[in-house]
Amino acid sequence: MPGRDTDPLVVRVEQRHTQARRDRLAADLALGRATEILAPLAALAAGEPLDEPLQALRIRALRAAGRSAEALAGYEEVRAALAGRLGTDPGPELRALHAELLTDTPPAPAPPAPPGRGRAVGLPARLTSFIGREDDLGTLAADWGARRLVTLTGPGGVGKTRLALEAAETYRDGPVHLAELASLREESTVLAAVLSAVGARETHVWHRAAVAATDPEDPFAELVEHCAGRRMLLVLDNCEHVVAAAAELAHVLLTRCPDVTVLATSREPLGVPGEAVRPLGPLPTGTALRLLGERGAAARAGFAVAEDPEAAEEVCRRLDGLPLAIELAAARLRLLSVRQIAERLDDRFRLLTSGARTVLPRQQTLRAVVDWSWDLLEQPERAVLRRLAVFSGGADLGAAEAVCADGADLAAAEAVSAEDGGAVEAVRTDGGAPEVLDLLGALVDKSLVVAGPGRDGEGMRFRLLETVAEYAGERLDESGERPAAERRHLTYYRELARTADPELRGSGQVAATALLEREHDNLRGALRTAVALGEEQEVLCLVHSLSWFWQLRHHQVDARTWAVEAGRLGPDPFQVPVRPAEPFDGRCTDVPPPWHGERLVEARRGGRLYALATQGGRGATSFEHPETRARLAALVSAYRPGLPQTCRQPAVMWYFARLMTGEFAGLGETLTAIVDACRDHAPGWDLAFALLMRAKLVVHGPHDATEALALFEAAGDSWGIAESLAARGEARERSGRLREAAADFERAADAAAHVGARSQVPLYTARLAAVRLRLHPEGDPAAEKLLAEAADAAGEWGAEVAGSARLLLTQHYGHTGRTGLARAQLTRLEVEFGDVTPGLFWGLAGGAWAWLDCLDGAYDRAVERLARAVAEVETLAHLVAPYLLVTQFATAAWALGGRAGPGDAETGARLLGAFDAQAGSGTDGGFRPFTPETEALIRARAEETLRAALTPEAYGRLHGEGTGLAARTAAELVRKEGAAPDERTFG
Repeated sequence: MPGRDTDPLVVRVEQRHTQARRDRLAADLALGRATEILAPLAALAAGEPLDEPLQALRIRALRAAGRSAEALAGYEEVRAALAGRLGTDPGPELRALHAELLTDTPPAPAPPAPPGRGRAVGLPARLTSFIGREDDLGTLAADWGARRLVTLTGPGGVGKTRLALEAAETYRDGPVHLAELASLREESTVLAAVLSAVGARETHVWHRAAVAATDPEDPFAELVEHCAGRRMLLVLDNCEHVVAAAAELAHVLLTRCPDVTVLATSREPLGVPGEAVRPLGPLPTGTALRLLGERGAAARAGFAVAEDPEAAEEVCRRLDGLPLAIELAAARLRLLSVRQIAERLDDRFRLLTSGARTVLPRQQTLRAVVDWSWDLLEQPERAVLRRLAVFSGGADLGAAEAVCADGADLAAAEAVSAEDGGAVEAVRTDGGAPEVLDLLGALVDKSLVVAGPGRDGEGMRFRLLETVAEYAGERLDESGERPAAERRHLTYYRELARTADPELRGSGQVAATALLEREHDNLRGALRTAVALGEEQEVLCLVHSLSWFWQLRHHQVDARTWAVEAGRLGPDPFQVPVRPAEPFDGRCTDVPPPWHGERLVEARRGGRLYALATQGGRGATSFEHPETRARLAALVSAYRPGLPQTCRQPAVMWYFARLMTGEFAGLGETLTAIVDACRDHAPGWDLAFALLMRAKLVVHGPHDATEALALFEAAGDSWGIAESLAARGEARERSGRLREAAADFERAADAAAHVGARSQVPLYTARLAAVRLRLHPEGDPAAEKLLAEAADAAGEWGAEVAGSARLLLTQHYGHTGRTGLARAQLTRLEVEFGDVTPGLFWGLAGGAWAWLDCLDGAYDRAVERLARAVAEVETLAHLVAPYLLVTQFATAAWALGGRAGPGDAETGARLLGAFDAQAGSGTDGGFRPFTPETEALIRARAEETLRAALTPEAYGRLHGEGTGLAARTAAELVRKEGAAPDERTFG
C-alpha cells in the first residue's frame, strides 16, 4: 500500500501475514514436507537474519531434509550475525538445537508429501544437479501469492526451463501442471496442449448433451470450466514461437480463474497486463566454473577445473556464461582438454555439437540453439541483428541507427558514402531511425540483444553476446551486406572521432574523453576496416583525430600501431627530394575526407611524424640509427620558420628534429623558439602547451607554468590546468616554497581526477606527500602512508609515472635509514618497467640503486651500477635533458671516493667538478630522479669523502680540472671506472 508504510493498520496486517506464513511453514515441516519448504523458508529467513525462532525453524527444516552440514553452517551464520550486530550469543532454543546437531546422526530425508494439495503433477524428474540461480529461485518462491503471472525470459540455453521446474517444486498452494509447448507448430494447438496438461481431456460416453456442452463462440470455455475454482500453478514452457496464443490463454486464465497462477518461459515477454518479467542473465563466473567442473567430471572421470583454471575461465567467459553452451563444452572433454576447447572457440558452432540425444533437437548443438531464435525473427529484425555484428563493445542508439537503418539498399548507401566523403547523413534514410529503435526493442525483448544503461548516465547501450555476435557475423557474410555495413560503421566512428577531438582541448574535455574511451573498441574496428580497404585518408583522419586522446589516456600501442599503418598506405612526403611545406592554418581534420592539395600532404607528413614520435625503444639508439638521422634531416628540410602548422602537433616536432640534428644548442633554446612562434601564430591553447613544455623541461621558475595555467583555464582544459599546477608546484618546491608547492600539487590531483587522468592522480599525490614529509622532518606517518599508497597506484601507469612515484618513496626510505625497504621499491619499479620502457628510465633507476649502495657502503657495486646507468642515459640525455646524465656524476664521485682504489679519489674529484659546473646552470627541469634534498646530501657526502682522501691542494686542482670537462668526457670516465657489463637489471 504505497504511502502507508507507517499506517498502524497496514503494519498490523503485514505482521499477521508474515506470522501466517511462518505458521504455515512450521505446519508443513511437522507434516514431513521439509524438502519442499526449504526455498520459501530460506527466502523468509534471509529478510530476518536476527529472528532466532525463524532461524531455528530453517535449521530444523535443513536437518529434517537430511542436510545436517548445511544446518550446522546455518547455525554458524546466525551465531556470527548475532555476535557482530548485537554483541550477544544465541538463545537457549538455538543452543539446544546446535547441541542436537552435534550429537545426532543425520535423519533420513523426509518422505514425499501425499497426493493432493501442493503436489507437482507431471513434472519430469531432473537427471542432473541444479547449480546456481539460488537468488532467482528464492525470488520466484517469494512471488507465489503476490504475482499471478511470472515470465522467465532470456536467450536460448540460459536455463529458463530448468529454473521454472525447480521453482515449481516450491509451489505449495495447489497442484502444479506443466504444458510443454516446444514441439507445437501452430498457435491453434496451444489450447489443446494446455487442456491435456491440466487434465481437462476426459473420455465421455457420447450423447447429445456432451456435444453441446462447450460454447462454440468461447474456445476457452472448457479450460475455464475446469480451472475456475481450483487453485493451481500452470507452467507454460517455451512460449516464444507461439507467444500470441500463449499470451491470450494466460490472459483468459488470469481474468476468469482467480486462483490460477501462471509461470511461463519464453525468449520474450508475453505482454499481458500484470505480468512480472524475470530476465535471466549469464551465470556468474564462479557458478559457471562449478557447472563446467561438475558436467566435465561426468563426461571424463577425474576432470577438475583446477587442472587449467585460466582455460576453464576463458571457456566460461567466451560462452557468455550460458549453461547449455557450457554443458556442450563439457561434453567435448571426452576428446579435448579444456585448453584445446578454449583455443577452438573461434569455431564454436562446429565444436559444440555433442548435446544429449534425448533433448529437443534445438538443444543438441549450439548452432541449433541460435537457429531456433533466428528462425522466429521477421526479416527487418534479422537485418538489424546481423548488422549489429560489425560493432565491438556494443553501440549506443545513434550508432545503431546510423549503421543498421535500411536505405534503398546497403550497396547503394556504400556507393554514396564513397562518392561524397562518407558523411554520416549520406547513409541515413528518412524514417530509418525510428524503425531501428523499434526493431532493437523487439530484439531486446527476444533476448538476442542485451540492453543496459551505460556508465555515467550516457544512455542505453546495446550489445550482442559473443555467441550471438559470431552467429550474426556469419549471417552478415551470407547476406553480402558486410562491406556496406562496415563502411557505415567506419564513417560513423571516423566522424565521431573527428568531431570529438577539438573538445579534448576545452570545456568538453571530460565528456569527449569518456566518449572516446567508451567507443575505443569500435574506433579500433573502424581503423581495421580502413586499413583492410586500403583507405589511406580514412586511416589518416582517424590517426590525427585520436592522437591526442591516445596521449592523454596512455594508449601508446594504438598510437604506434596505427600511425605506422597509415604510413604504409600512401606516399612518403619526406622522400628525397623533399617537397617544402606550404603555410597551412588549422588542423587537417577540420573537414572530413576526401582531402586534396596541401591538406592531404600535411596529413601525410603528420602521420609519419606520429610514427616517428612513437617509435620509442631502449635508450636513444633509435635516434642514432642512420635511417632515423636521415628521416630527421628530411623533416628539418620540409618546414621553415614562420609556418603556422609548426606551432601545433605533430609538426611541432620540427623544432625537436632541429635540436637532434644540432641546429639548436640545447632544449632551452628549442622550447623558447616554440614559445616565440606560438605567440606569433597560435596564441591560445598551443601557446599554453608550449609554455607548459618549457615549464616542465627547463627551469624557468614558476612564471611559464602560471601563464600556461591562465591560458588553460580560459580554454576550460582540465588536463592542462592539472599539468600547469603540477609544473608550478615543482618549480616552487625547487625554490623552497614548500607550502605553496603542496597547495599546487593538491589542486593538480583534484583537477586530474576531474578529467579522469587516472595516471596523473597518483603522481601528483606522491609529490604532495613528499612535500609534506619535507615540511615535517620530525616525521609524518600520514604523509608516508599516502606516499606509499600513491607509489603502488602509480605502478600500472608507465615508466615516467611509476618511476617518479617510486623514486620519491625510495628516497624517503633511504633518508630515514631503511635502505632495505628502498631497495624493495626499486625492485618493484624494474618489474613494472617492462620491455618497452626506454633505456633512459632504466638508467635513472640504476643511479638510484647506486645511491643506496653508497648509503650502505657498497662502493664497488655502486661504481659498476653507475657505469651501466650512464650508458643507458647518455645519448638521449645529451639531446633533451643533460641534467639526467650530470646528476650521475655526483653519485659516481661519492662512490669512487668511498672505493678508494688507485686513482679513484682523483677521478672522483674531477667528476664532482664536472657536476658542479653543469648542474648549476639552472636550465634543466622536467623529470629529476632526485629531490633537492637528496642532491644536496649526495653532493656533501661526495666532497666529504674526497677531501678525506686528498690534500686540500690536490682536491682544489682536480676539482678545477673537472669544471672544464664536457659532459660526454665525464660520462666516459664513469663508464671506464665501472667497466659496464651488458645486463639491463640493476637490482
